[in-house]
Amino acid sequence: MSDQASVLDELPGDLMIWVLIVSELLVFGAGLLAFLGMRAMDPVGFAADQAALNRVAGGVNTIVLVSSGYCAARAVQSARPMRAWLSGAMALGLVFLIVKWIEYAEKARHGIGIETSDFFTFYYLLTGFHALHVVAGLVIFALLMRWDTPRNLEAGAAFWHMVDLVWVLLFPIIYLVH
Repeated sequence: MSDQASVLDELPGDLMIWVLIVSELLVFGAGLLAFLGMRAMDPVGFAADQAALNRVAGGVNTIVLVSSGYCAARAVQSARPMRAWLSGAMALGLVFLIVKWIEYAEKARHGIGIETSDFFTFYYLLTGFHALHVVAGLVIFALLMRWDTPRNLEAGAAFWHMVDLVWVLLFPIIYLVH
């Protein structure tokens, strides 16, 4: 029993953040599997709708989010410049949301919404759910500006890295792979 407790004690952050992260990964995984299943039933329709996506914006958002993850990692490793690194991660998170908003607005101008097709239903649900996680991460980072204990920083960064990981999976599956 003591070996098990020591393994859990070595996790960065708190055990509950890892329960949250694993549960969120399972939810996103289920959504991606459903997307892939629907795409297998209508590859031509999904490919046609996928062609309407802005791959450059998706690629920019990938670079932005991975860069913000670097800032979050540096915040954990830094002593007092931690706030600067957290601010950088937050700024890049906001850039991600702005680019995503521009993508959504572009789709809306072309009359493309959540009910346009199965592809766009999944596109909006998966990327919108992800965007909500980016917002949650920004709230966590704002709270960390006040309660910046090493354990809290590790937990916040772990959540943000989960958000990064999910996007790194969403981007190629939704935007690139046929």
